Amino acid sequence: MLYDVRLELHYDYEGFVHGDRHLVRVAPQSIPGVQRVIAVSVSFDPRPQTETTFVDFFGNLVTTIAYPGYHDRLDVRLSARVGVEDETPKADLSPNLAGLQQELATLWSLDANSPHHFLAPSPRVALSKPISDYARESLKRTMSVQATAMDFCLSIHRDFAYDKESTDVDTAPLEAFHLKRGVCQDFVHVMIAGLRGIGIPAAYVSGFLRTIPPKGKPRLEGADAMHAWVRVWCGQHAGWVEFDPTNAMLAGPDHITIGHGRDYADISPIVGVLRTSGRHETKQSVDVIRVE
Repeated sequence: MLYDVRLELHYDYEGFVHGDRHLVRVAPQSIPGVQRVIAVSVSFDPRPQTETTFVDFFGNLVTTIAYPGYHDRLDVRLSARVGVEDETPKADLSPNLAGLQQELATLWSLDANSPHHFLAPSPRVALSKPISDYARESLKRTMSVQATAMDFCLSIHRDFAYDKESTDVDTAPLEAFHLKRGVCQDFVHVMIAGLRGIGIPAAYVSGFLRTIPPKGKPRLEGADAMHAWVRVWCGQHAGWVEFDPTNAMLAGPDHITIGHGRDYADISPIVGVLRTSGRHETKQSVDVIRVE
């Protein structure tokens, strides 16, 4: 599958801001056997005085920007062409939980892809007994780690309502769990917390999802969205498998990956500091267009 991706992030500041510095993570990355970035461009308006790029520990492309002067808005624009592999889902070769624990005990690697980084609590994902007990119900119903993750993914989709008004970017997983409502970020954090709580490594994936309009309806510009899903380590033979609890499915050829981390804090689209008084408004527009 070949896609053209366009993203616009627009920030309107109530008062002038200055002295701001930001880390921006919006550019998709090439992943062998999964996706290939053919072309990518990230631009900013107003133009920053300094702009650099680097690759972080988890392999995500990061752009740093700085503005010493005053401005009252910021536009971030991404344009990319990405090829995504359309592969048949692999057979479940994962062990049960006891077997997974044995494999983890013999795995000494601490490189960026090591599952050991995704077992402990992280800045946005605390472990809690209610969520762990909820995940343990999936463990009781299944015979392998991959099956447990899929069952848990389906349970979240069944038991939680998608509601943009119920949570915000700072909502904790336990709060979303009690509400049984939220958006993709909340569902992903709950799934990560539950899996880690029972000893299964899980990571946060940020990216884009192509949406298909109902039959007979035109595709709307800007209707696609930034999205999030979960990366689960299913053992040495199965490796990392990705699940989308918002849509009750394995991640597939319509999922375009920006990158991954322990939780949203590691892969948020933009984070930084600035000097200002007043609030700001944010608008987001995403287009994911399949190239025939």
